[in-house]
Amino acid sequence: MEVLKNIVQYILDLGAAVFVPFLMFIIALCMRMKVRDAFTSALTLGIAFTGMNLLVNFIMTSMGAAANDLATNTGLSLPAVDIGWPGAASITWAWPYAFLMFPVQVGINVLLLMFNQTKTLNVDLWNVWNKIFSAVLVTYFTNNVFFGFLAAAILIVLELKLGDAFAPEVERLTGIPGVTVPHFICLIAVILYPIDELLKKIPFLNKEFNADNLKEKIGIFGENAVMGAIIGFALGLASGNGFPYACTLAVQAATALQLFPMVSKLFAQALAPISEAVSEFMRNKFQEREVYIGLDWPILGGRNELWVAVIFTMVFLLGFSIVLPGNIVLPFAGIVNLSFVVGALLLTNGNVLRMIIHGFLSAPLFLYGATYFTPYMTKLAQESGTLKDKTGGMISWATFEGPDLRYMLTHMFSGDIVAFVLFAGWLVLFVLLLKNRAKYNKSLLEE
Repeated sequence: MEVLKNIVQYILDLGAAVFVPFLMFIIALCMRMKVRDAFTSALTLGIAFTGMNLLVNFIMTSMGAAANDLATNTGLSLPAVDIGWPGAASITWAWPYAFLMFPVQVGINVLLLMFNQTKTLNVDLWNVWNKIFSAVLVTYFTNNVFFGFLAAAILIVLELKLGDAFAPEVERLTGIPGVTVPHFICLIAVILYPIDELLKKIPFLNKEFNADNLKEKIGIFGENAVMGAIIGFALGLASGNGFPYACTLAVQAATALQLFPMVSKLFAQALAPISEAVSEFMRNKFQEREVYIGLDWPILGGRNELWVAVIFTMVFLLGFSIVLPGNIVLPFAGIVNLSFVVGALLLTNGNVLRMIIHGFLSAPLFLYGATYFTPYMTKLAQESGTLKDKTGGMISWATFEGPDLRYMLTHMFSGDIVAFVLFAGWLVLFVLLLKNRAKYNKSLLEE
C-alpha cells in the first residue's frame, strides 16, 4: 500500500500538464499510432494545457485583484477567508486514504466501459481530488470511511453519464471530435436545467446568442479584444485604483480574451489525431463502438462566452456577499467562478445571455454553500495540519463546487430523510437532463 501511495504522489508531483499528455501518449501507442505522431500530439497537448493555465492564472490574478479592491473600497468585512480551490485541494491531499481514489475511479470507469454503460474513458485523473474532497466531507460528517468512498463512487458514475450526454456539445463548441468533459463542476447543470428550460420560453433568450452572434449584432464591440478591454476598464475604474490602473486592466483583459481562442486551437491540433486513432481502433475491435476521451475543462477555454459570463459573475458574487443575510464569506481566491460556468456553457449551448443569468441566480447558492461548510473546512484544515497560518480564523471557498450535491451527500449518509428526498429529486432532474440532451444530440446528427 505504501508503494501505491508513493506512485500516486509521484504522479501528482508531475502536474497535470505533464501527466495527462503522458497518459495520452500511452493511449495513442495502444491505439497503434506511430511513435512520432503520438509524441507530437502529446507534447502539443502539454503545451496547450500549460498555455491555458498561464492565461487562466493571468486573468484570475488581474481580475481577482481588482474585484478584491472593489470589495475593500466598500468597507466590507466578512470573517471567513476565501482560500479558493487550491486551499480545498490541500486539505484533500492530507487525507490518509486519498491515494486509494485513483484505483477506485479507474476501476469504476473500466467496469462501466466493459458493460457498455458509458462511452467515456476519463483520463482526467488529476481532478480525482474532487471526489476525494467529497469523500473527506462525507467521512467527517458520518465518521465512516466506507460512506465516503461510496459517495465518491456515486459522483464518478454521475460524471461519466453526464460526460456521455455532453460529448456532442463539447465537439460542437471546440471542433475536437471524440472528446468530452466529465468534470464534477459540470454537474451544476442539473439544477440549472429547469431554470434554463424556463428561460428558453422567453423569445429573446431562446435564440442562438454566442460570441459570433454578438459580433454580428454590435460590430467592433463584439470583438474578443474590444469586449475584454471594455469589461477590464469598467472593473478597473470600479476598483477605485484610478484611470491608469483601469487602462492597464483593460489591456490585460483584452490580451486574455484574444489569446484564449488561439491557445484553444492547440487542443484541437493535439487531440484530433488521437481521437481519430481511438475511433479507428474501436471500429476495428468493438464493432463500431464509440468512445469519448474525457478531459479537463480547459479544452473549452477558447469559448469567450465562458469568460464574459465569469467576469459578470464576479460582480454578482461581490454584490451578493454584501447584501445576503447570513453570508460570512468574502469572495477572493475563488472569485473566478468556474464552478458554474462550464456546466452553464454546455447546458445553454453557449448562449451567453442565459449563462450570465445563471451566474446571477446561482451566486447566492455558492455563497450560502460556502457559509454552511465554513466550520467544517476550518476544522478539517486544523486537524489535517494544512493552512496553519489560517488557524486563528475561519476559512472557506466562495465558489464551493457542487454545494447542492455535497450538502445532500453529507446529510444523506448521516441518515437525514430530507436529504434522501432532495437527492431523489435531484436524480429525477438528472435523468430528465440526460433525456433532453439525447434529443438535442439526435438533432445535431440530423442537421
